[in-house]
Amino acid sequence: MKSVKSIYKIGKGPSSSHTMGPLKCITHYVENHPEADRLHVTLYGSLAATGKGHLTDQAVIDGFPQGEVTIEWKPKEVLPFHPNGMKVAAVNSDGDLYDKWTYFSVGGGDIVCLNQPISSDDETEVYEMNTMQEILKWCNDNGKTFWEFVSEHEQRTSGFWEHLENVWKVMQKAVERGIDEEGALPGPLGLRRKAGSYFIKADGYGDIQRSRGLIFAYALAVSEENASGGTIVTGPTCGSCGVLPGALYYMKKAYGFSDQRIVRALATAGLVGNIVKYNASISGAEVGCQGEVGVACAMAAAAITQLMGGSPSQIEYAAEMGLEHHLGLTCDPVGGLVQIPCIERNAYAAARAMDASIYSLYTDGRHRVSFDQAVRVMKETGHDLPSVYKETSEGGLAKHL
Repeated sequence: MKSVKSIYKIGKGPSSSHTMGPLKCITHYVENHPEADRLHVTLYGSLAATGKGHLTDQAVIDGFPQGEVTIEWKPKEVLPFHPNGMKVAAVNSDGDLYDKWTYFSVGGGDIVCLNQPISSDDETEVYEMNTMQEILKWCNDNGKTFWEFVSEHEQRTSGFWEHLENVWKVMQKAVERGIDEEGALPGPLGLRRKAGSYFIKADGYGDIQRSRGLIFAYALAVSEENASGGTIVTGPTCGSCGVLPGALYYMKKAYGFSDQRIVRALATAGLVGNIVKYNASISGAEVGCQGEVGVACAMAAAAITQLMGGSPSQIEYAAEMGLEHHLGLTCDPVGGLVQIPCIERNAYAAARAMDASIYSLYTDGRHRVSFDQAVRVMKETGHDLPSVYKETSEGGLAKHL
């Protein structure tokens, strides 16, 4: 597996696969074609189907401000390898296309180019173990927990802990900005921001309802910032970016956990996301929302359980529940926007992560369904889902609302 840094990307919303990914594709192509002053970009499959709602066209244009871009949309044509495909070609003075490169935005802001390997520090293989079972055994054999496993392996990764510290700062700022903002989110749905009102209303309730209200508020704040094109952190994607910071911000405010402890919890959460990314997928276009919000819930459940003093087995159990109870969740954004049902799902999953953690802490960590099994089932379920339920906005809520 690659570095946990690859799970946490800092950037602007609303979509890691449809906004961050295409922007990186254009940037990569232009770096390798500095002579180009005109580009022709063809978007395929899910990138084309929900690209306008996800601001894919704007991301493409932003990636080539020095020249002219023509965009062609082919939502009914899916390229082999992944539903989020795009082809980029330069245009010569006669209007002919040349040097056409094929890219895929594979989730979480990661891209693949079939014409030239893309290398970076984050792409280096860091972990020889890639299943939860192997890593859990390592923890038990060495008397250590997950964040320590991460620390030992990330020693070869430059600036790892500094990156996580910055990730936590960006997450907190996104919560605080989102709480203060008011008004409607951009786009034709006219959806009003709710984070601020939830935060205010939470003060009027008793302890249990107040805690839920605050978790909702913090997760909503980040998700609404994402929907507005604000700066957020993928966790593991833009569409699920509110779950982890919502839960961790609540843990800091309610329990007074230090930033150092929370950064360590981020390492554990990132490891959980990394395992899913390696063995299955975190792309809604490939496996549905179970790969985005479901994985985010698992990450948050693991982080909370670590903060609360859970054993490695209890942490694994919490992560398993967070994922298992999102199995089959479809990706059906209304109007192709990362708003309905995405924002509400983030808030609900943050609270569900807390419940998974509490449940696991009541146990001794032993259970029948392992995290690795849940990951395999999620992958199989995602591949069995019809394409209309995988970020095409052709089925589910997107069709009926």
